Amino acid sequence: MCAIMELRYTPEELYQAVHMVTEQHFDIRTVTMGINLKDCIDPDLKRLQEKIYAKITTKAAHLVEEAKALEEKYGVPIVNKRISVTPVALILEATLSHDKERDIELAVEIGKTLDAAAATVGVDFIAGFSALVQKGETYGDTVLIDAIPATLSQTQRLCSCVNVASTRNGINMTTIARLGVMIKELAVKTPDAIGCAKFVCFANAVEDNPFVAGAFHGVGEGDSAINIGVSGPGVVKQALENHPDADLTEMAELIKKTTFRITRVGELIGREISRRLNVNFGILDLSLAPTPEIGDSVAEILEVMGLAKAGAPGSTAALAMLIDAVKKGGMMASSCTGGLSGAFIPVSEDQGMVEAVRVGALSLEKLEAMTAVCSVGLDMVAVPGDTPPTTLAAIIADECAIGMINNKTTGVRIIPVPGKKAGDYVSWGGLLGSSYIMPVSEFSADRFIARGGRIPAPVVGIRN
Repeated sequence: MCAIMELRYTPEELYQAVHMVTEQHFDIRTVTMGINLKDCIDPDLKRLQEKIYAKITTKAAHLVEEAKALEEKYGVPIVNKRISVTPVALILEATLSHDKERDIELAVEIGKTLDAAAATVGVDFIAGFSALVQKGETYGDTVLIDAIPATLSQTQRLCSCVNVASTRNGINMTTIARLGVMIKELAVKTPDAIGCAKFVCFANAVEDNPFVAGAFHGVGEGDSAINIGVSGPGVVKQALENHPDADLTEMAELIKKTTFRITRVGELIGREISRRLNVNFGILDLSLAPTPEIGDSVAEILEVMGLAKAGAPGSTAALAMLIDAVKKGGMMASSCTGGLSGAFIPVSEDQGMVEAVRVGALSLEKLEAMTAVCSVGLDMVAVPGDTPPTTLAAIIADECAIGMINNKTTGVRIIPVPGKKAGDYVSWGGLLGSSYIMPVSEFSADRFIARGGRIPAPVVGIRN
């Protein structure tokens, strides 16, 4: 919890905020309310559903209303209003009968209840249909994972994640193998595999992430909290364009100063909406989050820095410098930074990334290398529909290994689009954007994935 204290904002800061909105695509990407559901646990399904619905619709009753009021007051768009909840696998255990088929249906019904509550309060997304299985699965975890395809195909706002690895516990390869199969099933159940855009696998998942699909309200959190996600790639891009002859040291300084301004606006919105709702202010996520709009792209920042396209040699170094400067600038502006706090490079949601894929500058392998220095991994990556489940699982394992060894959050949101092959085009619209299908290696990982088990925690995880 960040204590709410009075912060003074100068007229110059407010003027800069208006300029960032009108000229540089700045917005608050999300105001996310985290809600604890542990007090809803009940062995009776109907009572569990009633408690969940009542808790969410009471706590978040005025979330959208107050967010819109702040949009009007400050002229800063708040693109999404979202809710995250306690990982559902933790709250359904007491309700299960250990009749597998019946229990999967029960989990689906809980997902529908979450979706209905989100619709009632008017938020864009609700996240937390999730399980934490980095070291192994309980029966409840297994049921929830098996229920994901049916649940996400029958709901509109619900998002899901599974944490399968951590620096402290290693990588749960048995579950990853199952997720490869599950993702394929989810893909065929929804148009153009859009359900896969609402599911992410994590290593080192954080408990206060405001972004979907990976948000959930962690067990170490209080009863509720407001978490803010800002978005300012366009602001950073223009700041660098205004200094075309700057060297890299000077560019880093420009990014720091720009991020400071972006973060101050996010802090203002977060503290005020927390006060209005009488909810703790949790964290401010510094992540540069692109949109499909031209000019609001992390890839285009890399181009301004001197790369022909994202994916060109030097991309990993440029991205590392960008993210380090973002963190340094943001942390000077707020003592409540948290979440993922880096830069997102979701392929379909960043027009510059889409173009880099189209012209062949960006491969899946280069993208994976770039994720070693940024948040939050292989994100919104469209691959051929005939990609084998074992290959999907191996890609997830590779990305989790990067997170595990480097003690950072990494994730995979991969979308095998049925009927599409490498080079084809797919569009989901809205913030999910569009993309060309990226080719995947044809060399098999079948035997590796079939072994199952757990890759042990690395030496860096033993810190006591």
